[in-house]
Amino acid sequence: MTYPIYVFFGLAPSIIWLLFYLRKDVHPESNKMILKIFFYGMLVAIIAAVIEIGIFSGLSWFNKNLAGNFPLLFFIFYQFVVIALVEEAAKYLIVKEKVINDPEFDEPIDAMLYMIIASLGFATLENLLVLFPGKEPFLFKQTAAISAFRFIGATFLHALCSGTLGYFLALSIFEPKRKIKLILTGIIIATILHGLFNISIIGIEKNLTITIAVLIVLLIGLAIFVSFGFRKLKKLASICKIK
Repeated sequence: MTYPIYVFFGLAPSIIWLLFYLRKDVHPESNKMILKIFFYGMLVAIIAAVIEIGIFSGLSWFNKNLAGNFPLLFFIFYQFVVIALVEEAAKYLIVKEKVINDPEFDEPIDAMLYMIIASLGFATLENLLVLFPGKEPFLFKQTAAISAFRFIGATFLHALCSGTLGYFLALSIFEPKRKIKLILTGIIIATILHGLFNISIIGIEKNLTITIAVLIVLLIGLAIFVSFGFRKLKKLASICKIK
């Protein structure tokens, strides 16, 4: 196996979903802006990982030395707050800081699209870190299988959670009095669903059937909501533009 193969299979899941969701925009964004936000998503994945490692180290010390042993509480807090919340907030901040005030952000649907673009950049770095060889490099079949699993799993999950948050972000622009409430609602929903996905994946060895059922319901439900969000925001786009 060569490094270009790992790069190809690391990029493929995100690129496929990116092309799929970009087709939903009747007024395409510039390639420059798409690449910019995609790579910012990759960059913020590194920052999020550093934050997660730092919080995990502090929590481990606290759990061991001060709070006693609460493995279940620690596990839940870690999955929902340390991982899910940090990652969803990181992706949101990319769009908030780099997109909202840009002239290319000119219609409601852009909020969902750019959240998805940032999330797919984020997922790409995760994919590459998973695939790049450690002591024992993956065989071609293993690499392809992992890439395929992440395509329908983690990568799709990132896009759907961020798309959901993007929907509430778009609504907040047209309802300034409820702006904070709507954004927080989006972040909380995305965090909870992301955390549930992580816990389900971890539990796959204990009960494969239940885990797969939960993942299917979770992903299909999110996909339906995101599709609904795109349709609703397209109707808003026919009424008004973002200035």
